[in-house]
Amino acid sequence: MTTTVKRNRRLREERLGFRVDEPTKALIERAAQLERRKLTDFCMTALTEAARRTIAAHETIMLSERDRTVFFDTLVNPPAPSERLQRAFAEHRRRIVR
Repeated sequence: MTTTVKRNRRLREERLGFRVDEPTKALIERAAQLERRKLTDFCMTALTEAARRTIAAHETIMLSERDRTVFFDTLVNPPAPSERLQRAFAEHRRRIVR
């Protein structure tokens, strides 16, 4: 058995099962047939792509032009620390940094 075959078998040891109603199953089967793919392959690809899109959407921050400008201006020219923040730093140094 080649290394690639062994690796593919190892990668597909986990199972994922779910139930669907008949119309949903027929829809998915039809889509798989149209793409000339096996049902399992079609489902795995569709689910993986959907998962990646969902994760990317949650890990990406979209800013308006105005918000982007404010964000970068604040990074380049940060405001001076407030009195309250200065007290918090002093307290942190007193308690933690010795």
